[in-house]
Amino acid sequence: MATPAGATATVERPRRAVATVVFVVFLDLVGFGIVIPILPYYVRSFGVGDVFIGLLAATYSLTQFLAAPTLGRASDRWGRRPVLVLSLAGSAVAWTIFGLGDLVGDASGAAAGVAVLFLARALAGAMGGNIAAAQAYVADVTTPDERAGALGLVGASFSLGFIFGPALGGALASETAVRAASGLPIPLPATPFSLPAFGAAAMSLVALGVALAVLEEPPRHRATGARSTLVAEFRAALGEPALRGLVFAFFLVSVAFAGVQVMFIPFVADASAYRFDASAAALLLTYVGVLGAVNQGLLVGRLAERFGSGRLAVVGASILCVALAALPFAPALGGAVPAFGGPTWLTRELVALLAVLGLLSFGNGLLNPSLAALVSASSGADRQGTAFGVTQGAGSLGRTVGPPAAAALYAAVYWSPFVAGALVVLPVVALLVGVARGGEPGGERG
Repeated sequence: MATPAGATATVERPRRAVATVVFVVFLDLVGFGIVIPILPYYVRSFGVGDVFIGLLAATYSLTQFLAAPTLGRASDRWGRRPVLVLSLAGSAVAWTIFGLGDLVGDASGAAAGVAVLFLARALAGAMGGNIAAAQAYVADVTTPDERAGALGLVGASFSLGFIFGPALGGALASETAVRAASGLPIPLPATPFSLPAFGAAAMSLVALGVALAVLEEPPRHRATGARSTLVAEFRAALGEPALRGLVFAFFLVSVAFAGVQVMFIPFVADASAYRFDASAAALLLTYVGVLGAVNQGLLVGRLAERFGSGRLAVVGASILCVALAALPFAPALGGAVPAFGGPTWLTRELVALLAVLGLLSFGNGLLNPSLAALVSASSGADRQGTAFGVTQGAGSLGRTVGPPAAAALYAAVYWSPFVAGALVVLPVVALLVGVARGGEPGGERG
């Protein structure tokens, strides 16, 4: 039953509803994270150039960009639960197809195998737009005061997914796992590439089962307007003064952060102070993921209640800006770390890097859920899904643009993508200062 316009939507047990959505998003993100360690090697197994790795990553982000507003709008019209269920089922199909790429390549040639990978990643990216529906669901079942903390839990599920997903993917790609799967009495293609993909599909199926069994549709005011196009949705969002700046903020932050994410591992591999291999770099990513989960899961809600989402977003963007600029100079900053009697592997340069990464994780952990809360407060009760869909789409577009631009800058000067990322975030800080000074949208003061 639809809730009248302006009423507060709720479900019988809102805390359980939020926990269920967070768990579903976590399972879905674990599935996404599972394929991260094997993706470059999978592409190279077809004998094609590394450029296809970047193109494959861009395909996911591009289709997510195109699909997120559509899924958000669909969740406003037909319900959050149906959209989440459909997208989880689609993700399971996409990852299954992805796992069959090498089988197709063996049977029909490398070109056909690579085409299957692109098809699967495109479908997975489109289904990945379900985050807009998940955020809208959380907005439906929480009060404005609770919303930043609840959206922070959704952000924490991202961090946890990227902690557990790659580790599980590496285990599934191991010789032990392949050998064990090859001995099963079922016709399962068992390779270091197919097993992680099938594991991702299994995680989506588990999330689908949880959504079907536990998740209830929240009452809400249903939009009844005529269907609009992606361009029309962006035009409408950019026409709303309270939402326009937030859409640009999501885009710019995604450009900066995605570019740095892509070039971070080459940096720690190339820098003479580190020379990290893939295992050491993975430990650093796990460290950042753990900090992100703690920041968004435990701190954001409490800080937002005390200071407001507007001020918190300003602080987060400012910290992120400083951390991005400092990251490539961590080896030099290590000279300022006092000598200590730790283990030999814990060098002063590594301590400086860990400190900068901690700062980066803290800033990002404050900024993302605070931005999401501001978007929610800037949108009407009947347009929560649409607003989150547009901002999610802007983020996906930023993640499409950022990595190739950062790679080109890194090839010219190693520190330039990080400093450029900080410069890109500067306008976001200025924009959010204006939001905080003017009072948060929807009447919540910053």
